[in-house]
Amino acid sequence: MLTKLVGNLNAKQTLKRLLVNRRLPNSLLFTGPDGVGKRQFALEIARTVICPDKTDDGACGVCTTCTRIGEADIPVVTDKNKDDFKTIFFTNHGDVAVVVPYKNFILVDAIRDLEREANFRPYEADARFFIIDDADKMNDQAANALLKTLEEPPPTSYIFLITSRADSLLPTIRSRCQTLRFSPVATDEIEQYLIKERAYSHHETALAARLARGSIGRAVTIDVADFRSQRARMFDVLKHALETGDRAAMLKISEELNDAKNKEHFVENLDILESLIHDVWSLGVSADKTRLVNTDLEDELATLAQNSPVTQLPDWLKLIETMRQNFIVNINRKIATDAMFMTMAGT
Repeated sequence: MLTKLVGNLNAKQTLKRLLVNRRLPNSLLFTGPDGVGKRQFALEIARTVICPDKTDDGACGVCTTCTRIGEADIPVVTDKNKDDFKTIFFTNHGDVAVVVPYKNFILVDAIRDLEREANFRPYEADARFFIIDDADKMNDQAANALLKTLEEPPPTSYIFLITSRADSLLPTIRSRCQTLRFSPVATDEIEQYLIKERAYSHHETALAARLARGSIGRAVTIDVADFRSQRARMFDVLKHALETGDRAAMLKISEELNDAKNKEHFVENLDILESLIHDVWSLGVSADKTRLVNTDLEDELATLAQNSPVTQLPDWLKLIETMRQNFIVNINRKIATDAMFMTMAGT
Protein backbone atom coordinates (compact mmCIF):
# COMPACT_ATOMS: atom_id res chain seq x y z
CA MET A 1 0.00 0.00 0.00
CA LEU A 2 3.01 2.33 -0.13
CA THR A 3 1.93 3.30 -3.62
CA LYS A 4 -1.26 4.87 -2.21
CA LEU A 5 0.66 7.30 -0.01
CA VAL A 6 0.86 10.80 -1.48
CA GLY A 7 4.16 12.12 -2.81
CA ASN A 8 7.79 11.25 -2.06
CA LEU A 9 8.31 8.71 -4.82
CA ASN A 10 12.00 8.34 -4.00
CA ALA A 11 11.21 7.41 -0.40
CA LYS A 12 8.65 4.86 -1.60
CA GLN A 13 11.12 3.26 -3.96
CA THR A 14 13.85 3.09 -1.33
CA LEU A 15 11.56 1.54 1.27
CA LYS A 16 10.11 -0.95 -1.19
CA ARG A 17 13.60 -2.02 -2.22
CA LEU A 18 14.62 -2.51 1.41
CA LEU A 19 11.52 -4.59 2.09
CA VAL A 20 11.83 -6.74 -1.04
CA ASN A 21 15.49 -7.47 -0.27
CA ARG A 22 14.71 -8.06 3.41
CA ARG A 23 17.26 -5.42 4.40
CA LEU A 24 15.07 -3.08 6.44
CA PRO A 25 17.36 -1.39 9.01
CA ASN A 26 16.45 -1.76 12.66
CA SER A 27 16.83 2.02 13.07
CA LEU A 28 15.49 4.49 10.50
CA LEU A 29 15.45 8.28 10.67
CA PHE A 30 12.64 9.87 8.66
CA THR A 31 13.46 13.56 8.20
CA GLY A 32 11.75 16.30 6.23
CA PRO A 33 9.17 19.09 6.56
CA ASP A 34 6.20 18.70 8.90
CA GLY A 35 3.09 17.12 7.48
CA VAL A 36 4.58 15.41 4.42
CA GLY A 37 3.57 11.93 5.60
CA LYS A 38 6.63 10.64 7.46
CA ARG A 39 4.57 9.04 10.22
CA GLN A 40 2.18 7.47 7.71
CA PHE A 41 5.13 5.97 5.85
CA ALA A 42 6.42 4.48 9.11
CA LEU A 43 3.02 2.97 9.91
CA GLU A 44 2.75 1.60 6.38
CA ILE A 45 6.11 -0.14 6.75
CA ALA A 46 4.82 -1.77 9.94
CA ARG A 47 1.66 -2.86 8.11
CA THR A 48 3.65 -4.24 5.18
CA VAL A 49 5.79 -6.40 7.46
CA ILE A 50 2.99 -7.55 9.76
CA CYS A 51 -0.04 -7.86 7.43
CA PRO A 52 -1.06 -11.54 7.06
CA ASP A 53 -2.66 -10.88 3.65
CA LYS A 54 0.03 -8.75 2.02
CA THR A 55 0.58 -8.83 -1.73
CA ASP A 56 3.46 -7.76 -3.98
CA ASP A 57 2.15 -4.21 -3.56
CA GLY A 58 2.50 -4.38 0.23
CA ALA A 59 -0.08 -4.56 3.01
CA CYS A 60 -3.69 -5.19 2.07
CA GLY A 61 -4.82 -2.18 4.10
CA VAL A 62 -8.23 -3.62 4.94
CA CYS A 63 -7.71 -6.61 7.25
CA THR A 64 -8.13 -6.28 11.01
CA THR A 65 -4.36 -6.27 11.49
CA CYS A 66 -3.86 -3.30 9.14
CA THR A 67 -6.78 -1.45 10.70
CA ARG A 68 -5.59 -1.96 14.27
CA ILE A 69 -2.10 -0.70 13.45
CA GLY A 70 -3.59 2.65 12.47
CA GLU A 71 -5.61 3.04 15.66
CA ALA A 72 -4.08 4.51 18.83
CA ASP A 73 -5.64 6.15 21.88
CA ILE A 74 -3.24 9.03 22.64
CA PRO A 75 -4.48 11.56 25.21
CA VAL A 76 -4.53 15.28 24.62
CA VAL A 77 -1.72 17.03 26.51
CA THR A 78 -2.84 18.95 29.60
CA ASP A 79 -1.05 20.46 32.58
CA LYS A 80 -2.18 17.53 34.73
CA ASN A 81 -1.42 14.39 32.70
CA LYS A 82 2.36 14.41 32.43
CA ASP A 83 2.55 10.91 33.92
CA ASP A 84 0.55 9.53 30.99
CA PHE A 85 3.45 10.40 28.69
CA LYS A 86 6.04 8.51 30.71
CA THR A 87 5.21 5.37 28.72
CA ILE A 88 4.91 4.48 25.08
CA PHE A 89 1.46 4.26 23.51
CA PHE A 90 0.59 1.01 21.80
CA THR A 91 -1.78 1.07 18.89
CA ASN A 92 -4.57 -1.47 18.91
CA HIS A 93 -1.94 -3.90 17.69
CA GLY A 94 0.33 -5.18 20.44
CA ASP A 95 3.50 -4.96 18.33
CA VAL A 96 3.24 -1.36 17.10
CA ALA A 97 3.74 1.58 19.46
CA VAL A 98 4.50 5.29 19.35
CA VAL A 99 6.33 7.74 21.58
CA VAL A 100 4.95 11.28 21.63
CA PRO A 101 6.21 14.40 23.42
CA TYR A 102 4.68 15.90 26.51
CA LYS A 103 4.52 19.58 25.58
CA ASN A 104 8.00 20.43 24.24
CA PHE A 105 9.88 17.36 25.45
CA ILE A 106 9.95 13.60 25.09
CA LEU A 107 10.21 12.28 28.62
CA VAL A 108 13.16 10.05 29.45
CA ASP A 109 10.77 7.60 31.15
CA ALA A 110 9.03 7.00 27.81
CA ILE A 111 12.34 6.18 26.14
CA ARG A 112 13.22 3.78 28.95
CA ASP A 113 9.83 2.15 28.48
CA LEU A 114 10.60 1.79 24.77
CA GLU A 115 13.96 0.22 25.57
CA ARG A 116 12.28 -2.32 27.84
CA GLU A 117 9.52 -3.18 25.35
CA ALA A 118 11.94 -3.43 22.42
CA ASN A 119 13.69 -6.32 24.15
CA PHE A 120 10.47 -8.35 24.44
CA ARG A 121 9.61 -10.87 21.78
CA PRO A 122 6.73 -9.94 19.47
CA TYR A 123 3.29 -10.83 20.79
CA GLU A 124 1.38 -11.40 17.56
CA ALA A 125 3.68 -10.77 14.62
CA ASP A 126 7.27 -11.58 13.67
CA ALA A 127 8.54 -8.09 14.54
CA ARG A 128 7.80 -5.05 16.72
CA PHE A 129 7.76 -1.42 15.57
CA PHE A 130 8.35 1.70 17.65
CA ILE A 131 7.76 5.15 16.18
CA ILE A 132 9.21 8.20 17.95
CA ASP A 133 7.27 11.30 16.88
CA ASP A 134 9.11 14.65 17.00
CA ALA A 135 12.32 12.82 17.90
CA ASP A 136 14.17 16.16 18.03
CA LYS A 137 12.31 16.86 21.28
CA MET A 138 14.43 14.33 23.14
CA ASN A 139 16.77 16.08 25.55
CA ASP A 140 20.27 14.71 26.08
CA GLN A 141 19.10 12.42 28.88
CA ALA A 142 16.36 10.85 26.75
CA ALA A 143 18.65 10.60 23.72
CA ASN A 144 21.36 8.88 25.72
CA ALA A 145 18.78 6.44 27.07
CA LEU A 146 17.91 5.52 23.49
CA LEU A 147 21.51 5.06 22.37
CA LYS A 148 21.99 1.63 23.92
CA THR A 149 19.00 0.24 22.04
CA LEU A 150 20.20 1.79 18.78
CA GLU A 151 23.70 0.40 19.30
CA GLU A 152 22.49 -3.15 19.96
CA PRO A 153 18.97 -3.37 18.50
CA PRO A 154 17.06 -6.56 19.14
CA PRO A 155 16.71 -8.38 15.80
CA THR A 156 12.92 -8.39 15.96
CA SER A 157 12.48 -4.70 16.85
CA TYR A 158 12.49 -1.69 14.52
CA ILE A 159 12.71 1.92 15.67
CA PHE A 160 11.65 4.79 13.43
CA LEU A 161 12.57 8.33 14.45
CA ILE A 162 10.35 11.04 12.92
CA THR A 163 11.59 14.63 12.80
CA SER A 164 11.57 17.86 10.82
CA ARG A 165 14.73 19.03 12.59
CA ALA A 166 17.30 16.28 12.22
CA ASP A 167 20.16 18.66 13.02
CA SER A 168 18.77 18.99 16.55
CA LEU A 169 19.37 15.31 17.23
CA LEU A 170 22.62 14.21 18.84
CA PRO A 171 25.20 13.22 16.22
CA THR A 172 25.50 9.87 17.97
CA ILE A 173 21.78 9.27 17.37
CA ARG A 174 21.96 10.24 13.70
CA SER A 175 25.02 8.07 13.09
CA ARG A 176 23.19 4.96 14.34
CA CYS A 177 20.23 5.36 12.00
CA GLN A 178 19.85 5.09 8.27
CA THR A 179 18.39 8.41 7.12
CA LEU A 180 15.51 8.68 4.69
CA ARG A 181 14.76 12.21 3.49
CA PHE A 182 11.26 13.41 2.64
CA SER A 183 10.37 16.38 0.45
CA PRO A 184 7.32 18.68 0.30
CA VAL A 185 4.47 17.12 -1.65
CA ALA A 186 3.79 18.68 -5.05
CA THR A 187 0.78 21.00 -5.18
CA ASP A 188 -0.93 19.04 -7.95
CA GLU A 189 -0.57 15.80 -5.97
CA ILE A 190 -2.20 17.46 -2.95
CA GLU A 191 -5.02 18.74 -5.16
CA GLN A 192 -5.70 15.27 -6.53
CA TYR A 193 -5.69 13.79 -3.03
CA LEU A 194 -8.13 16.39 -1.69
CA ILE A 195 -10.54 15.80 -4.57
CA LYS A 196 -10.38 11.99 -4.60
CA GLU A 197 -9.98 11.16 -0.91
CA ARG A 198 -11.46 14.15 0.91
CA ALA A 199 -14.23 15.16 -1.49
CA TYR A 200 -13.15 18.80 -1.60
CA SER A 201 -14.89 20.98 -4.15
CA HIS A 202 -12.71 22.25 -6.97
CA HIS A 203 -12.91 25.89 -5.88
CA GLU A 204 -11.64 24.93 -2.41
CA THR A 205 -8.97 22.54 -3.64
CA ALA A 206 -6.65 24.95 -5.44
CA LEU A 207 -6.47 27.33 -2.48
CA ALA A 208 -6.09 24.59 0.15
CA ALA A 209 -3.34 22.85 -1.84
CA ARG A 210 -1.32 26.07 -2.17
CA LEU A 211 -1.84 27.00 1.46
CA ALA A 212 -0.52 23.59 2.46
CA ARG A 213 2.95 24.49 1.15
CA GLY A 214 3.81 20.89 0.41
CA SER A 215 2.28 19.48 3.61
CA ILE A 216 -0.47 16.94 3.10
CA GLY A 217 -1.10 17.03 6.85
CA ARG A 218 -1.71 20.76 6.76
CA ALA A 219 -3.91 20.49 3.68
CA VAL A 220 -6.46 18.17 5.28
CA THR A 221 -6.89 20.44 8.32
CA ILE A 222 -7.59 23.63 6.38
CA ASP A 223 -11.15 24.94 6.61
CA VAL A 224 -11.25 27.25 3.61
CA ALA A 225 -14.15 29.34 4.94
CA ASP A 226 -12.46 29.87 8.32
CA PHE A 227 -9.20 30.60 6.55
CA ARG A 228 -10.74 33.36 4.46
CA SER A 229 -12.17 34.96 7.60
CA GLN A 230 -8.79 34.89 9.34
CA ARG A 231 -7.02 36.09 6.22
CA ALA A 232 -9.26 39.16 5.92
CA ARG A 233 -7.98 40.34 9.30
CA MET A 234 -4.33 39.71 8.42
CA PHE A 235 -4.79 41.43 5.05
CA ASP A 236 -5.94 44.49 6.99
CA VAL A 237 -2.70 44.36 8.99
CA LEU A 238 -0.66 44.33 5.80
CA LYS A 239 -2.71 47.07 4.17
CA HIS A 240 -2.42 49.32 7.23
CA ALA A 241 1.33 48.70 7.39
CA LEU A 242 1.91 49.43 3.70
CA GLU A 243 -0.69 52.10 2.95
CA THR A 244 -2.61 53.75 5.75
CA GLY A 245 -0.13 53.56 8.63
CA ASP A 246 -3.10 53.22 11.01
CA ARG A 247 -1.25 52.06 14.13
CA ALA A 248 -4.36 52.14 16.30
CA ALA A 249 -6.12 49.72 13.96
CA MET A 250 -3.10 47.41 13.96
CA LEU A 251 -2.93 47.40 17.76
CA LYS A 252 -6.65 46.58 17.89
CA ILE A 253 -6.07 43.59 15.60
CA SER A 254 -3.15 42.54 17.81
CA GLU A 255 -5.51 42.55 20.79
CA GLU A 256 -8.05 40.46 18.88
CA LEU A 257 -5.40 37.92 17.86
CA ASN A 258 -4.40 37.42 21.47
CA ASP A 259 -7.81 37.36 23.14
CA ALA A 260 -9.22 34.17 24.64
CA LYS A 261 -11.28 33.10 21.62
CA ASN A 262 -8.49 33.61 19.08
CA LYS A 263 -5.25 32.81 20.89
CA GLU A 264 -5.31 29.12 19.96
CA HIS A 265 -5.22 30.20 16.30
CA PHE A 266 -2.36 32.65 16.82
CA VAL A 267 0.22 30.60 14.95
CA GLU A 268 -2.21 30.05 12.05
CA ASN A 269 -2.74 33.80 11.79
CA LEU A 270 0.99 34.33 11.82
CA ASP A 271 1.36 31.83 8.96
CA ILE A 272 -1.35 33.63 7.00
CA LEU A 273 0.33 37.01 7.46
CA GLU A 274 3.61 35.49 6.31
CA SER A 275 2.00 34.11 3.13
CA LEU A 276 0.46 37.49 2.31
CA ILE A 277 3.75 39.31 2.83
CA HIS A 278 5.56 36.78 0.68
CA ASP A 279 2.97 37.11 -2.11
CA VAL A 280 3.26 40.91 -2.19
CA TRP A 281 7.03 40.66 -2.16
CA SER A 282 7.04 38.16 -5.04
CA LEU A 283 4.76 40.39 -7.13
CA GLY A 284 6.77 43.48 -6.32
CA VAL A 285 10.09 41.91 -7.21
CA SER A 286 9.27 39.86 -10.29
CA ALA A 287 5.52 40.01 -10.98
CA ASP A 288 5.71 36.20 -10.95
CA LYS A 289 2.15 35.01 -10.35
CA THR A 290 3.00 31.32 -10.44
CA ARG A 291 4.45 31.47 -6.92
CA LEU A 292 1.42 33.04 -5.30
CA VAL A 293 -0.27 31.24 -2.43
CA ASN A 294 -3.32 33.48 -2.15
CA THR A 295 -4.23 33.24 -5.83
CA ASP A 296 -7.81 34.41 -5.26
CA LEU A 297 -6.45 37.77 -3.99
CA GLU A 298 -4.14 38.32 -6.93
CA ASP A 299 -5.58 41.73 -7.91
CA GLU A 300 -5.56 43.13 -4.36
CA LEU A 301 -2.02 41.88 -3.72
CA ALA A 302 -0.81 43.31 -7.03
CA THR A 303 -2.23 46.70 -6.08
CA LEU A 304 -0.30 46.65 -2.81
CA ALA A 305 2.86 45.63 -4.63
CA GLN A 306 2.51 48.44 -7.18
CA ASN A 307 1.60 51.25 -4.79
CA SER A 308 3.85 50.46 -1.83
CA PRO A 309 7.59 50.17 -1.23
CA VAL A 310 8.34 46.49 -0.83
CA THR A 311 12.02 46.60 0.11
CA GLN A 312 11.19 46.16 3.79
CA LEU A 313 9.16 42.96 3.27
CA PRO A 314 12.10 40.53 3.70
CA ASP A 315 12.75 42.15 7.09
CA TRP A 316 9.12 41.57 8.06
CA LEU A 317 9.45 37.90 7.16
CA LYS A 318 12.50 37.74 9.44
CA LEU A 319 10.46 39.34 12.24
CA ILE A 320 7.87 36.58 11.94
CA GLU A 321 10.51 33.85 11.99
CA THR A 322 12.16 35.42 15.05
CA MET A 323 8.81 35.47 16.84
CA ARG A 324 8.31 31.77 16.08
CA GLN A 325 11.72 30.95 17.54
CA ASN A 326 10.96 33.01 20.64
CA PHE A 327 7.83 30.96 21.34
CA ILE A 328 10.17 28.29 22.72
CA VAL A 329 11.02 30.59 25.66
CA ASN A 330 7.37 31.50 26.30
CA ILE A 331 7.46 35.16 25.32
CA ASN A 332 4.44 37.39 25.98
CA ARG A 333 2.67 37.08 22.65
CA LYS A 334 0.62 40.25 23.01
CA ILE A 335 3.68 42.41 23.66
CA ALA A 336 5.61 40.67 20.88
CA THR A 337 2.75 41.15 18.40
CA ASP A 338 2.38 44.83 19.30
CA ALA A 339 6.11 45.35 18.82
CA MET A 340 6.14 43.56 15.46
CA PHE A 341 3.13 45.47 14.14
CA MET A 342 4.60 48.81 15.22
CA THR A 343 7.87 47.92 13.49
CA MET A 344 5.90 47.13 10.33
CA ALA A 345 4.09 50.46 10.63
CA GLY A 346 7.43 52.26 10.80
CA THR A 347 7.35 53.23 14.45
